Amino acid sequence: MIPSHFNRRSLLAAGAATASSLWLPQARAQAAWPTKPIRLVVPFAPGGSSEIVARAVAGEMAKTIGQNVFVENKPGAAGNIAMQEVANSTDDHTLILGHIGTLAVNPYIFAKLPYDVNRDFVPITLVSKVPSLYVVHPDLPVKNLKEFVAYAKSKPGQLNYGSAGNGSAGHLAFEYLKMVSDTFVLHVPYRGTGPMLTDLMAGRLQAASVGAPALLPFIKAGKLRCIATGTAQRLPDMPDVPTVAEQGYKGFEMTQWYGLMVPSKWPKANAAKFEAEAIKAARGSVVKEKLGHEMALAVGNTGTEFGAFIKSEQARWKPVIARAEIKPDGA
Repeated sequence: MIPSHFNRRSLLAAGAATASSLWLPQARAQAAWPTKPIRLVVPFAPGGSSEIVARAVAGEMAKTIGQNVFVENKPGAAGNIAMQEVANSTDDHTLILGHIGTLAVNPYIFAKLPYDVNRDFVPITLVSKVPSLYVVHPDLPVKNLKEFVAYAKSKPGQLNYGSAGNGSAGHLAFEYLKMVSDTFVLHVPYRGTGPMLTDLMAGRLQAASVGAPALLPFIKAGKLRCIATGTAQRLPDMPDVPTVAEQGYKGFEMTQWYGLMVPSKWPKANAAKFEAEAIKAARGSVVKEKLGHEMALAVGNTGTEFGAFIKSEQARWKPVIARAEIKPDGA
């Protein structure tokens, strides 16, 4: 029997207090994520643009998310080794830096992948775009892209362009240009950008497309001539060089890009919290400044926008890869 001094209001209050006491530990547990350092896997060797982008955003996120965000390089198999490991991870503290290659190219150049880009990962934010430039040896009698296309058409198959390897960003960039301009220029794959640039500057190659950070010193020194940028707008560092789109190929855009992806196994609340912090970091002045030193452009869009961007890039590169019959090295 309930004592008379316990009225209905008292019982309701007691019940609410009990429910609240049961709910609070759950709320605290959810709010406490992350509970340990976050591991950001980079699927390439140290020293490139990917590591610069990863460390810039990781350093800023560590200031606000409540845990350290450390970068781990895990190269191999065009990024597939790292992608597979992260896709299979059940730890909601491990994610990966996605890239044009792993997200938009590998699905079409490998017969079978150990991961599904669209099923096994959730897009968080597009962190950065790195401009691609189109360059020629200064002895080539062309000053811009229109002249290069005309010259290449007058000598079909007689000009060579180099890349860092089959399926590399430079390979894709030039094949894309060949497709839209209907030109025939021979591809010479190298094992890395360094040796390719050595031969280009020596005149053993006529052209190439490479990310801006690696090319700018040689362009300024007059060792290479930039005939176009692959960006949507002209670059502030090179205001006199028109884009490919400006020179007759509307809608053309070629940039290397990097974005954060988490395994689809992550709890939605944790992914949402991480997305908010990642966007804040990518849009911040510190990341913009760090990436700006490398001629990289900070972005910081939403996960939904990044997902739509990935799909548009997949649609862009699928026909290029099919037309050029691009295969991975060793295939």
